[in-house]
Amino acid sequence: MVRSGNEDSFFAEADARRGVFMVADGMGGHAAGEVASEMAVQIVARALLQLDSLVQADAADRTAQSMRDANRAIYDRMLAENDKQGMGTTASVLVLADDRYLIGQIGDSRIYMLRDGALIQITKDHSYVQEQVDAGLLTPEQARYHPYSNVITRCVGAGESVEPDLYAGEARPGDVFLVASDGLTGMVDDRRLQQILLARSGPGRIVDALITEANGRGGLDNITAIVIQVVGFEPSENV
Repeated sequence: MVRSGNEDSFFAEADARRGVFMVADGMGGHAAGEVASEMAVQIVARALLQLDSLVQADAADRTAQSMRDANRAIYDRMLAENDKQGMGTTASVLVLADDRYLIGQIGDSRIYMLRDGALIQITKDHSYVQEQVDAGLLTPEQARYHPYSNVITRCVGAGESVEPDLYAGEARPGDVFLVASDGLTGMVDDRRLQQILLARSGPGRIVDALITEANGRGGLDNITAIVIQVVGFEPSENV
């Protein structure tokens, strides 16, 4: 509702065996944030589309390496082009296969899982306010409205190297995953997210409801959301 340009990028592709879903929230202005987020999505998604199974031993390493590769490419471009100074992006990527999930995380975009009616935030923000919450200096509610709530402590492209956080676990039929930029999660609290995700609607309608809710609360940032409803898995050919 406020910004004239969109610096978010996303990717979503799935078949019966495997799905890859990613949100990147760029920063830097003058279209640099848009460039950074698009580069991250292209590099990471292209690499992970070749990952047919999460059972294979190098799945986590390949996910992490794809994010390191994106970081290096964005960093090198930032150094090479004067108008790209300071650009970077968050990156949250979810791979579903073999009754499992694997997540790579850098920044403060988020991935949630709704299971048996309970909403779980799987990823942890790389942000100033999250560090203050971890130190016991802020409550999660205070962090939401803190003036530095948009300050991130780790991003893709800001330095020569970066390490993603990795999360892995079991995925079950009936699970619902949400991958979103902070344009959604900064405007809509977890309790309301849970209520909307519990709706007996298809993913498209739920995404529309989430974006409408965030805009109704002010829509201060670009809003990107991917909703994945897990129906079941076909076994991978590599299993």
